[in-house]
Amino acid sequence: MSGPNDRIITAISTKELERRWAATRKEMRERGIDALVMQNNSDWLGGYVKWFTDIPATNGYPKTVVFHANEPMTMVEMGGFNTVRNLKGADPVHRGIGELLGSPSFLAVNYTDNYHADCIVPGLKKYGTIGLVGPGSLPHAFVVRLKESLPGVKFVDATEFVDLLKAIKSEEEIVLIKQCCEMQDNIFAKVAAAIKPGMRDIDVTGLAEYEGRLLGSEQGIFLGSSAPVGQPARFAPRHFQGRTLQKGDHLVLLIENNGPGGYYAEIARTLVLGTASNEITDGFEAMREAQDYTLSLMKPGASCADIAKAHDDYMKQRGFELEIRLYAHSQGYDMVERPMLRADETMPLAENMNFAVHPGYNTSTMWMTICDNYMVEAKGVGPCLHKTEKKIFEIE
Repeated sequence: MSGPNDRIITAISTKELERRWAATRKEMRERGIDALVMQNNSDWLGGYVKWFTDIPATNGYPKTVVFHANEPMTMVEMGGFNTVRNLKGADPVHRGIGELLGSPSFLAVNYTDNYHADCIVPGLKKYGTIGLVGPGSLPHAFVVRLKESLPGVKFVDATEFVDLLKAIKSEEEIVLIKQCCEMQDNIFAKVAAAIKPGMRDIDVTGLAEYEGRLLGSEQGIFLGSSAPVGQPARFAPRHFQGRTLQKGDHLVLLIENNGPGGYYAEIARTLVLGTASNEITDGFEAMREAQDYTLSLMKPGASCADIAKAHDDYMKQRGFELEIRLYAHSQGYDMVERPMLRADETMPLAENMNFAVHPGYNTSTMWMTICDNYMVEAKGVGPCLHKTEKKIFEIE
């Protein structure tokens, strides 16, 4: 039988999975929760399933996991009707999973809405309290079916304690996050060496994705658009990356892909096909300083809402618009996870959280930002995890 490293590009260790399971079951015991139910359908913002199983949900296909308090997990994934594999928690790829159930369910086909719920209901009837993980992202029909089929069961929101467990990274996870940042540095270096007039924006982002795949990345987004100096080059997805670069143009590039093991980080820099204008240079330096200011406030126990307010005050005092977008947040198996530096965040910072910090501002003639990742350490943030120089890259 194949071991996990034979099939998985970069497997998290079984020891790490067992650490997560033990920590979760401790929290469940304290709250009287018999089982957790979660479902994801992508590995961009679908990290719950991945965190418990080391197997991502992908491509919009639902993957449901029941994490039992006293027995191996149940997983429902794409498969034939009524297919059941009794793995007993001993399979080297589907580690910790007892039953692997198949269901040909599709989010775009509404009459399959109840199939995943129907698969897990029989195994949940013995329980008194079930915790839903990420109920806001669970399909409405899925939750309704569970509650109608289990009228005597109490349902609670278990997201808060799971989010905190996910946000604080282990030593093994930190190593993989650092490898992701190193990968992104290498990707950016390849892009900076290759970019030239005549390439389309999508050629640039396509090269970045290609280089990432060669280095072990599985998924991610690559945002970037070009513009003549004097016009804003805002982040744009692939659908809007058809412009052809000309000499003198600039391009603001965001590389936000996952690295070995599926951990996300992100880096953003500006490239100029020629000499940068004073406006671009000054704008970048201003955002680098804004990033430094936020980093100076980040330490264990700090309030995210207080840091967000301080950043707004900082920007206002310097004549910049206030941040109405998300400008800093934790990352792991999700591109964006809690805590976030926003006024509505209640989770405080803690040691061993991985943060992307990307202040930015927009004018009629320029969009400017910077992005890098940092680990929260005992007395503040540690060294920048990205080694790419913090500057405007002028390509001659």
